[in-house]
Amino acid sequence: MPSLTLVVMAAGIGNRYGGLKQLDSFGPGGEVLMEYSVHDALRAGYDRVVFIIRKDFEAAFRDKIGRKVERAVDTAYVFQSLDQVPPGFLVPPDRTKPWGTGQAILACKGTVGGPFTAINADDFYGRSSYEIMSRHQKGPSAGPGDYAMMGYRLANTLSEHGHVARGVCEATPEGYLVNIRELLKVQKFPDGIRHTEDGEHWIPLDGESLTSMNFWGFGTGLFDELESRFPAFLASGAGPRAEFLIPEIVGALVREGQARVKILPTRDKWFGITYPQDRPVVEAEIKDRVRRGIYPSPLWSGA
Repeated sequence: MPSLTLVVMAAGIGNRYGGLKQLDSFGPGGEVLMEYSVHDALRAGYDRVVFIIRKDFEAAFRDKIGRKVERAVDTAYVFQSLDQVPPGFLVPPDRTKPWGTGQAILACKGTVGGPFTAINADDFYGRSSYEIMSRHQKGPSAGPGDYAMMGYRLANTLSEHGHVARGVCEATPEGYLVNIRELLKVQKFPDGIRHTEDGEHWIPLDGESLTSMNFWGFGTGLFDELESRFPAFLASGAGPRAEFLIPEIVGALVREGQARVKILPTRDKWFGITYPQDRPVVEAEIKDRVRRGIYPSPLWSGA
């Protein structure tokens, strides 16, 4: 059975939340959200973890998370930085942060040598989602352009404290991705879910719509695609806020016929920290799962 790696994208900056939320504690034993992701992945058969972090918080990360995970599984670290650009390109003087999730995963080239699952560090995805993805990626080998994506019910991904951006998926009857429609302002109201583009006119959405939450299954062929497309992105005049994003890259590959993406539906509830007011909700969700015996406390007591 093939080895399967979990790649955790933990180099981002939580602008709306305020502060480095990747290292905030939410579990009763001081655990951060990504520790539950790693725990769930190990139970689902993953046997390696790669953390993508920034060099400036490596020591804090290893002290808070790394030393615990390293005792449980083969662990590696790669670094994402603003100056990781191809030869011939310069970083714009007004650019202050790295180039997005596409650049983050590209940093794993040479460290990840087989099928891998990529997730956000500050999201809770649910145990069964890792089981579904693991079964899929350990199934019959597919071609280099065959990817997978967990599809969450839109209703299971919303904050109680304001609007969020969501990628709502369009799929073929066979369950393959056609397009991800990026909706920048999606909000739950007492009478349903709606989105707006102008802040005035709100359009209803189906809570059963499948949504991308940046939970992807890839093969190593993606690295070559990222490496070839990153220079074109930079050459297009990427501004100080432009990002080289995995959903946009995958969408382009699908439109060009270079990839197909199997959407794997899940009934798991996603949650994360978009607003500071989400914090007690997340803490309560984790505490409830500990109470029900889904997770031990402390989490790594058996490691």
